[in-house]
Amino acid sequence: MADRAIMKGNEALAEAALRAGCRFFSGYPITPQTEVLEYLSWRMNEVGGDMIQTEDELTGLHMLLGASLGGARVLSTSAGPGFALFHEGLSYLCECEAPSVLVDVQRLGGGCGGISASQGDYEEVVHGGGNGDSQYIVLTPASVQEEVDLVQEAYELAEKYRNPVVIMTDAIIGQMMEGVTLPDMKEHDINKFDWAYKPLGANDTHGIQKAGWPSTGYDVYGPYRLKKFKDMHDNEQRWENVQVKDADVVCVAYGISSRVCKEAVKKARAKGVKLGLIRLITAWPFPEKAFAEINPNVKGLLVVEMSLKGQMVPDVKLATKCNLPVYTYLSCDVVPDSDMVVETAEAIIAGTAEEV
Repeated sequence: MADRAIMKGNEALAEAALRAGCRFFSGYPITPQTEVLEYLSWRMNEVGGDMIQTEDELTGLHMLLGASLGGARVLSTSAGPGFALFHEGLSYLCECEAPSVLVDVQRLGGGCGGISASQGDYEEVVHGGGNGDSQYIVLTPASVQEEVDLVQEAYELAEKYRNPVVIMTDAIIGQMMEGVTLPDMKEHDINKFDWAYKPLGANDTHGIQKAGWPSTGYDVYGPYRLKKFKDMHDNEQRWENVQVKDADVVCVAYGISSRVCKEAVKKARAKGVKLGLIRLITAWPFPEKAFAEINPNVKGLLVVEMSLKGQMVPDVKLATKCNLPVYTYLSCDVVPDSDMVVETAEAIIAGTAEEV
């Protein structure tokens, strides 16, 4: 039976992973995602799994690789500075086709940065992935409940495509407390995959690609991977459109910023301003199909993002083939203000806003 609870985002995500059958976690504590490790440090033992606090993020990702290739459902979490160190391991996970779920709870700034919320990891997460031709689905929850739901889906997608899946959230969603419905506990059969490594001494005819130079050769493996990435792109775009069909201005946002934009849409409509919203649920594949539903006479698209430079802007322009004007409302270390979103939309309609 599903359970109702009031939980902090990070803890709800951790519990949801366990209920999805995750029985291996390796990672390193870093604000604002440390609660994931704290929670799993006692809870993982209760469900018969293994939780390892590693000496750094690099080690955590490579431990994850081994557990995944043994057939386990696995998890590692970090923040922006740690995710930067994930990239070597991410490249291996993609190359070896190791299903896995990674989480980036974004925080402010480059380098070590600060501990306040941010959405400044978009380029790093969505267009990163380490060396080589790596690609993976990126999910962007906007609430604690959606974190719970997307964790369940992330494991299914990871195994469907034999690929890592990243959940990109932020410090506010990770730290906030909301009511959630938790799914029933699911046990994962680590022996169900014919490609996974078997215990020592078993007749092992696994289907693991060698990292660096695949056993099939790139003339076979290259087209195979490209088809997989195309299938992900074509079939896994997810979004929510809010009143876009008659909107004069359409916001484009994800995560905590999208919640602000939903409030802005209500305020704007109450004033007679036709504002809409495209909320990303996948940052990759970027939901290009969502833009087909907007008003053809729209005055412009408004990217609302907690970053300095508007990292999502190039993807928005590509999705519209640069046929629509794009504007930004950016707030680096504070949550966007819904009144400012409405004010910016009014400036776009009036023709006084500056296009990017």
